[in-house]
Amino acid sequence: MFNVDTWQEIWGTVRRHKLRTGLTAFGVYWGIFMLVVLLGAGRGFQNGVEKEFDVAKNAVFIWSQRTSEPYAGLKVGRFIRFTNDDVAALNREIPEAAAILPRGSLDGTFTVQYGTKSSSFSVNGEYPNYPAVKAVNMTSGRFINEPDITERRKVAVIGNRVAEVLFGSQNPLGQQIRIKGIYFLVVGLFKGEGKPENAQEEAQTIIIPLTALQHTFNQVNRVGYFAFIPKPGIPAAVVETKAKQVLARQHKVAPTDERAFGSANVEEEYAKVQGLFAGITSFGWLVSVGTILAGIIGVSNIMLIVVKERTKEIGIRKALGATPWSIVSLIVQESIVLTAVAGLFGLLVGTALMAGIDALIAGEDVGFFANPRVDIGVAGAAIVLLVVAGAVAGLVPALQAARVQPVVALKDE
Repeated sequence: MFNVDTWQEIWGTVRRHKLRTGLTAFGVYWGIFMLVVLLGAGRGFQNGVEKEFDVAKNAVFIWSQRTSEPYAGLKVGRFIRFTNDDVAALNREIPEAAAILPRGSLDGTFTVQYGTKSSSFSVNGEYPNYPAVKAVNMTSGRFINEPDITERRKVAVIGNRVAEVLFGSQNPLGQQIRIKGIYFLVVGLFKGEGKPENAQEEAQTIIIPLTALQHTFNQVNRVGYFAFIPKPGIPAAVVETKAKQVLARQHKVAPTDERAFGSANVEEEYAKVQGLFAGITSFGWLVSVGTILAGIIGVSNIMLIVVKERTKEIGIRKALGATPWSIVSLIVQESIVLTAVAGLFGLLVGTALMAGIDALIAGEDVGFFANPRVDIGVAGAAIVLLVVAGAVAGLVPALQAARVQPVVALKDE
């Protein structure tokens, strides 16, 4: 085990060969530094890309398009319009879906008014389960509920920019706004989230019950598109396929017509992204471990030189009764200290660099890069790797030292 004499011997060896020790340790330092930087940067890239997924990572979206095949006596080129009957059919025939969300919006340019103030905003018709697809950061009031849907209530949940423009510092809850001349009661206020442009768009959005939108603005029995969330353990592709089949039967679309419905499977896209980053992480480990192995070989070679230089000393130790294990432990301990100190320094410098970059870009939109950091698990793995590397690097020289015969060592020149 380490003791004062061992530390003094290690320190003495380092002082006598400063350049050699420094160059040898640099290989290990650089390997750990590269590991931290590559994995930290990969994590930052991953965080930045995942920020783009501002909806549920297993969501499916389906919208209508024009048919590309004639079917059941109907011509090609029909534009499919979703209806409330489709909502009932989807709820009835897709038990694998945890949430089926019909959605709609007001098209065209119009003004939203409160008193003498007015401006143009987006107006979307949603259902109460909308937050299952996209999180809503409610700052006050409530979101749409089931009674709002069944009773077609004229209520509205507004973004913070809408509140700022129409109400200023006044509390908007309980006030009535006019959308195309129709009064809606403000029941909730939410804040835009995500990237700046997405947050700004959300902040300028008004959400009303889809049923109220349909019956108030001449969109009776009309649905714009659908969003789905599968139940736990159910692949999103299963819900996507079944939903298209149900909608095809509802609107007499040929089963082989792949253009009648457009869709986006967020789960599949997210899986591709995860696969990409798994490859990046593996590449980072491969490069770093290769560099560390090169450093270990350098440490091992240096320890062989140390054993050669201290052959007489080792012979004297053995002549005075030192056991082979004590000789082995001495060389291995020196190797562990050399690799551990160099590697820990690389770990600290790499972590500090990632923390500095994180602080530098905090609050800034730098595209597909955010919050680069080093996981505790990676740091722990690096430390374990250092200890093992040090032991392996010193093992061969240590075993060679243990085989030194005292008589031969004392005759060595």
